[in-house]
Amino acid sequence: MATATVITRSRWLQRLHDSRELIFPIASVSLIFVMLIPLPTTLMDVLLAANLAFAAVVMLTTIYVTSPLEFSVFPSLLLAATLFRLVLNCATTRLILTAGEQGAGATSAAGHVIEAFGDFVAGGSLAVGLIIFIILIVIQFVVITKGATRISEVAARFTLDGMPGKQMAIDADLNAGLINEAEARRRREVIANEADFYGAMDGASKFVRGDAIAGVIITLVNIIGGLGIGMLKYNMSWNQCFEVFTKLTIGDGLVSQIPAFIISISAGLIVTRSTAKTNLGEELISQLTSKPRALMVA
Repeated sequence: MATATVITRSRWLQRLHDSRELIFPIASVSLIFVMLIPLPTTLMDVLLAANLAFAAVVMLTTIYVTSPLEFSVFPSLLLAATLFRLVLNCATTRLILTAGEQGAGATSAAGHVIEAFGDFVAGGSLAVGLIIFIILIVIQFVVITKGATRISEVAARFTLDGMPGKQMAIDADLNAGLINEAEARRRREVIANEADFYGAMDGASKFVRGDAIAGVIITLVNIIGGLGIGMLKYNMSWNQCFEVFTKLTIGDGLVSQIPAFIISISAGLIVTRSTAKTNLGEELISQLTSKPRALMVA
C-alpha cells in the first residue's frame, strides 16, 4: 500500500514537472478572479502566506546567484510580484470594508493572518502597529526603492555606453586568434543579455516605487472607508469602528508591506551584484575576513 502511494505521488510530481510552463499562465488568469470574486478567509490566509513565502524565496535566490544574469527573469518576476500583491490588497480591502457584517467577529473578517499581524506584530497596540507600518513605508520608499531605482538607471546607462567598446574588444580577440567564433558569439550574447537585463530593471524598479505609494493610498482608503461604512451602514459606534477597522488596516498594511520590503531589498541586491565565482554570502565573509588586522583593530 505504501509503495503504491509513493508511485502515485511520483507520477503526480512528474506530471507537475512536465506541465510547469502552465503554472504561470494559470496563476495570471486567476488574479482576475481573486480581484473580482469575494474570497473566503481561509483561501485569503493561504494566498497571504504564499506571498510571504514567495518573497523570501526571491530574496534567497538573489543572495545565492553568482551573476545577475543567472536570475535574468527577475524584472518580469518583480512586475508579477507587484501585481499579485496589489490584487491581494484589493481582495483584502473588500473583506475589511465588509467586516461590519461579522458583528462580534469583525476583527477576523479578513482572515487570521491579517488578524495575527494586527495583534502580534503591533504588540496589541494600534499606535505601535501604525508606527511600524509608517516606518516600513518610509524605509522602503525613501531609502531602498529610491536607491535601487537610481542604481538601475546608472547600471543601464553604463552598460549601454560600454557595449561598443566590449564588442570591439571581442572582435580584436577574435581577429588575433585568442578566441574562436563560438566563444565570440557567447560573449556577444552575454553583453546583449546584460544590456537587456539592466534596461528591464530600470523600468521594473518604477513598479516598486509605485507599489509603495499605492500601499499608503490603500491604507487611507481602508481606514476612512471603513469608518464611514461601519457607522453609516452597520450602525457601529465610533470607538468600535476605529478599533476594528484600524486594527484590520494595520494588519493588512503590514502583511502586504513586509513582502514588498523583502522584494525591494532583493531588487537592490541584484542590481548591485557584480559577477563573481561565489555567491554573495561566501564572497562577503571572505572579503570581510581577508584583512585580519582590520578585525583586530575593530
